[in-house]
Amino acid sequence: MPEIDLLALALLVLAGLTAGWVDAVVGGGGLIQLPALLLVPGITPVQALATNKVGSIMGTSVSAATFYRRVGPDLRTAAPMALAALVAAVGGAAAASRIPAEAFTPIILLACVAVAAWTLARPKVGRTTDLRWEGNRHVGAALGLGVAIGAYDGVLGPGTGSFLVIALVGVLGYAFLPASAIAKIVNFATNAGALIFFVPHGAVIWGLGLAVGTANLLGAYLGARMAVSGGSAFVRVVFIVVVSLLVVRLGWQTVQDLG
Repeated sequence: MPEIDLLALALLVLAGLTAGWVDAVVGGGGLIQLPALLLVPGITPVQALATNKVGSIMGTSVSAATFYRRVGPDLRTAAPMALAALVAAVGGAAAASRIPAEAFTPIILLACVAVAAWTLARPKVGRTTDLRWEGNRHVGAALGLGVAIGAYDGVLGPGTGSFLVIALVGVLGYAFLPASAIAKIVNFATNAGALIFFVPHGAVIWGLGLAVGTANLLGAYLGARMAVSGGSAFVRVVFIVVVSLLVVRLGWQTVQDLG
C-alpha cells in the first residue's frame, strides 16, 4: 500500500462517503472517488481504477439491496441488463490500460453535456414510468444498453451510474426512482465484471480500497434511503445538479490540459 498520511487518508474516506451518497441517488460518484485516488503518491492509473472498483462495489451492494427492498426494481430489465453489462465490463477492463489517459476527460465531458441538456429540455420525462417497448424488444434494448455502458465502466467507470439512469429513463421509459433502482443492480454487476479482470492481475490496493469502500458503503446506505423517501422528483433534481457540477469540473480540467 502506498505511503499515505492521516490527513490524506481522511480526505480519501470523505471522498468515498460523498461518492457513495451520490452514486446511490443518481450515479456519478466515481467522478469524485477516482480523481481522489489518482492523487495518491505512487499509484498507477490502473491501480486507481481497480481500487476504485472495490470501493464502488461495496457501496453499490448496499444501495442495490436497499432499493430492492423498498422499491422492488423490475428484474425483467435488471437481470439481462446486468448480465450483459458484467460480461462487457470484463472486456472493458482488459482494454483499460491501452487507452490514453488524456482521451478520457473530453469523452466524459461531451457525454455529460449531452445528458444535462437532454434532461433539462424534457422536464416531464422521468416523472412516471411509461415503457416504450414490451417483450423481446424491451429485453433487446436493455441488453444493448448493458453492453455499451458495461464496456465503458470496465474501461474507466466514472459517471456510469448517471449514464445508466438516463438510459433507463430516456431510452426504456422508466421514471427516475425505478431507473435508479435498476441502475444500482446493473452497476454492481459492472463493478464485479471489472474486478474479475483486475483482481487476478494484482491491480487492487486492498487496504486503501477497503478503507474508501467502507465510507462509500455508509454514504450509499444514506443516499438510497433519501432517494426512496424523496421519489422521482428528488432524484431528478439531484441528477441535474450532479451532472451540471461534473460538466463544470471536467470543463475546467479540459481547459487546464489544453493550456
